[in-house]
Amino acid sequence: MTEPSTMQDRIERTVIRALLDLPDPALRLLGGGARTIDGQALDPQLQLVVRLRALLGRGALVGASPEASRARLRRDMRTLAPETLPAVRTADLTIDGGAGPLRARHYVPGQKKGAAPAPLLVYLHGGGFVLGDLETHDVPCRLLCREGLLHVVSVDYRLAPEHPFPAALDDTVAAVRWAKANAATLGADEGRILLGGDSAGANLALAATSAYPGLPVTAQLLVYPPTDAVSERPAHALFDRDLFLARADRELFTRRYLDGTGTGRGDPRVSPLFGELAHCPPSYVAIAHFDILRDEGEAIVEALANAGVPVEVQREPTLPHGFVNMTGFSRAAHGATVRLAKDFRAFADQLPARTEEVHA
Repeated sequence: MTEPSTMQDRIERTVIRALLDLPDPALRLLGGGARTIDGQALDPQLQLVVRLRALLGRGALVGASPEASRARLRRDMRTLAPETLPAVRTADLTIDGGAGPLRARHYVPGQKKGAAPAPLLVYLHGGGFVLGDLETHDVPCRLLCREGLLHVVSVDYRLAPEHPFPAALDDTVAAVRWAKANAATLGADEGRILLGGDSAGANLALAATSAYPGLPVTAQLLVYPPTDAVSERPAHALFDRDLFLARADRELFTRRYLDGTGTGRGDPRVSPLFGELAHCPPSYVAIAHFDILRDEGEAIVEALANAGVPVEVQREPTLPHGFVNMTGFSRAAHGATVRLAKDFRAFADQLPARTEEVHA
């Protein structure tokens, strides 16, 4: 449910937008000078947002209370949303989850009369398995729908710690099967069910397609996926600098997802880099340079290719983790997300349909 904006929200929004309209040299000056890490410079608008977040005391994503952290993320997304939402038709739904009904939202693409039905993308939001909902990821789903000409069903899967592993994964598998059974009713192509998400949502998509090889998914979209909760990689230290996702956030997310389950971090349903990747459908992977997960994204690209899976990569050298949620205040993030939507649709259009689920 959308919460009303407060006066502080509106003031912050007005001030931030005024500052972000400044030319790049002024943005870099206010942001503390050019920020270059591992040979690339951070987008100047996002560099200033990083500094403003620090001045406003916005630190770790996850606090002591999951509910307080969720409310803060919803507030941040409201403050930084576009002035005008990307215009698409939407309808809230109830779909089948792994243990009962789930909330979902259907985004309907505009299509010419008589055009063939568009594919249906089942979308799983990011948030470390702990945060996020239909509202926090409304804008990226609108852009995927409008720019990719895709039906999108965004899934409000169960969150940890109230619902630890494997609840979210079970919901993912159930949502794909629901989409397959109901695509025609939604006006979508039942032979082209796509699966994807950002961050934790990308992990869930990849875990589902590797662990359930017969799942009827034509292609998957993996946006800055966490793929290995075990290994230490250079990007973890390089970008652990208030760039929207810190190692402390990732650690707490993982603990809340797994605590009390008896499941290890190396389980391929948690770290899908270690899964049976040959089972996966063709994959479109988006990687942000300024991201502690950058190297995990590169690792999964290599592993998928080595397993014989067709893979296409979109690398964003100036952007951080979370860029699909930053389109309202970063021209670079908006452009990258539009490319993502269009190129993923073109990637999926090259592939044959999956007509039915194959049970192993």
